[in-house]
Amino acid sequence: MESSPGFFFLEDADFFHEYNATLEFDYYNSMMINTLDEDGNSVELGGEFPLEENEHFNKLPVSTQQSVIQVPTNVYNKDTDILNGVFMSEALNEVFTSNFEKDPTLTWQYFGSSTGFFRLYPGIKWTPDENGVVTFDARNRNWYIQAATSPKDIIIAVDISGSMKGLRLTIAKHTINTILDTLGENDFVNVIAYSDYVRYVEPCFKGTLVQADLDNREHFKLLVEELQVKGEGKVKKAIKESFKILNEVSEGRGSLCNQAIMLITDGAMEDFQQVFEEFNWPERKVRVFTYLIGRELTFADNVKWIACNNKGYYTHISTLADVQENVMEYLHVLSRPMVINHEHDIIWTEAYMDSSLLLMTSVAMPVFSKKEETLSHGILLGVVGTDVPLKELMRLAPRYKVPS
Repeated sequence: MESSPGFFFLEDADFFHEYNATLEFDYYNSMMINTLDEDGNSVELGGEFPLEENEHFNKLPVSTQQSVIQVPTNVYNKDTDILNGVFMSEALNEVFTSNFEKDPTLTWQYFGSSTGFFRLYPGIKWTPDENGVVTFDARNRNWYIQAATSPKDIIIAVDISGSMKGLRLTIAKHTINTILDTLGENDFVNVIAYSDYVRYVEPCFKGTLVQADLDNREHFKLLVEELQVKGEGKVKKAIKESFKILNEVSEGRGSLCNQAIMLITDGAMEDFQQVFEEFNWPERKVRVFTYLIGRELTFADNVKWIACNNKGYYTHISTLADVQENVMEYLHVLSRPMVINHEHDIIWTEAYMDSSLLLMTSVAMPVFSKKEETLSHGILLGVVGTDVPLKELMRLAPRYKVPS
């Protein structure tokens, strides 16, 4: 791509931006633009935003002069982190417009922030669903996940003991589905459920990992929906089985990169240290992420200990609304080595059909914080990207002629 690499501008903008905990800043929110209240005044975060139909963008009304900000419904659009991120990323407006002027074949350009907002150029009016909700979260998109992390092998181990009944099981299932949604074709996965014994949700996948393509992810979701609670939770058996799978695949099949266990439970009572000593210490090659389900915190220390002693991350999920943000944390942890080493690897997604039925691919790259005080922590700011029609790639491909 001939266009300017937005990540340089963004990393510099972040470097010079001083976080302001009391920042007040109005931005063009894609849901609010050109919207009036009952008194005929522009709503907050709205304002007049001229849009014109554009042939190049499927005759959609767009603004090629300005980008807009989209924030998922479950993220507060005036959160301090959001305001600081949006303010800092204003530098991209100039980059996006300049890129489009230099190369009019460019389509959508964007930045997905790790805090949840999505900056899109050209600017458009975003329409919510019939319930007034915007579920789109850039951090769940394939281009974001592939750019933010290296390929990974994931075992999801879910507690289905008797105490996980009712809302806890509902939250656990939603957590599994959300984790599955963060995986792509470069990742490998399996899902096991445990109580008195360990069972594979798909017996055909026993003892191995499968590619986390769309078909397999959807297959797992259907099977997870059928899970029922019973018995007592034997977490040690589940952890041991998870390590056995990962040890076997590390010798051949799998992503041959990051490995992690996602433990979803409402508590862990056993003495499980021996399992980690046997399978994961001292190298700690497998990260263990723990998700404590429900409002009860009796066993929080145990669940937290598992994550903290295995280079993972502990989160407490007490309601369905907590799931999305808490699941996303594991991506930040897995991205740290890449961020610390400043590996700006460019990724290309698999081809997909967009809303205009054009075959597209997305090209994306991670954006890191260069601030000295956070350099060793590996802070991922987000991912920049653009959509590329396959016909444009084919047009640029050399045509070889067979000699007569």
